[in-house]
Amino acid sequence: MVTIGMNYVVLPGKESIFERAFMQVLTALKEAPGHTESHLYKDIEKPNSYLIVSDWNDKAAFDTFIRSEAFAKVTNWGKEQILAGRPKHQVYTASA
Repeated sequence: MVTIGMNYVVLPGKESIFERAFMQVLTALKEAPGHTESHLYKDIEKPNSYLIVSDWNDKAAFDTFIRSEAFAKVTNWGKEQILAGRPKHQVYTASA
């Protein structure tokens, strides 16, 4: 099991667009092999800062998903000019 933390900073005023887009990503995630669950969290001190926490069977399954056509179809951050910068991903693994 691996957990991926994906940190996003959204341009001010684009929060609702980002949240709607996440719902589309969540739909695609439910069909992704190796995906367990995902949740979106919003920073109450910085309302344009978000964290997506996503659990996967392994990192390879996550990597396959983010390179997939299904992911590309539901993410258009550049086209919509939603993000204030590049997302930052952190991988968390359970130690034995």
